[in-house]
Amino acid sequence: MAERRRGDLVTKVRKADLASKAREVAARPARAGKRPAPTLRIGIASVSEMRARTLAIARGELKPKPDDPKVWMPSPETFGKILSSKNRELLERIRNQKPASLQDLSSMTGRKVPSLSRTLKTMERYGLVTLERGERGKIRPVVPFEKVELAVNL
Repeated sequence: MAERRRGDLVTKVRKADLASKAREVAARPARAGKRPAPTLRIGIASVSEMRARTLAIARGELKPKPDDPKVWMPSPETFGKILSSKNRELLERIRNQKPASLQDLSSMTGRKVPSLSRTLKTMERYGLVTLERGERGKIRPVVPFEKVELAVNL
């Protein structure tokens, strides 16, 4: 196995968890004509705590509970930066207006495409948005969740 940077193992597991969660949410049947509001649960843990948890799960020593966080961030400050008011507004706009491409989103928000691309790639790493490839390589942002919950152990 190739040498990896400090957070790569955690990132790989996180992306797999998020892809699985997004498929699970999309496959849920509608209840009484209304689809349940999908919620992304985020936890706060240091990189070493996340690594220890991931390895314990891989060894079978820990079985994640259904209500355990699906995404982990290293600090509350990271959570605050990623979900700043400007970024929450961006997520809301993507969810409500469903832009077909980054160019469409740029014209809706007034933000430049390179800036949007960087922001959305960071959000994608944490599972807040998915970037789907469409026709002719166009990237379409999608927000698969309506709510975000922060779980912090004291």
